[in-house]
Amino acid sequence: MPVPGQGTDGVDELGELVCSARGCSRPATTDLRWNNVKIHTPERRKHWLACDEHTDSLSRFLSARSMLREVVPLGDPPAEG
Repeated sequence: MPVPGQGTDGVDELGELVCSARGCSRPATTDLRWNNVKIHTPERRKHWLACDEHTDSLSRFLSARSMLREVVPLGDPPAEG
């Protein structure tokens, strides 16, 4: 269920990138790139955006499920490969 005021893609009504953590509407600073190898091809990347406060907790959540692939500050170019 989307958070009120936030679209499902991490962009609010003003077009700003916001944190993907439930109930958070802070500006996103980090791109958590992940995939679930059970359902995604190895090169596919899904994205969760995180504010400074939620980067660690969202990273731990994905890491505990062996799904976290990269933690990249927003504004960095996509990894080549």
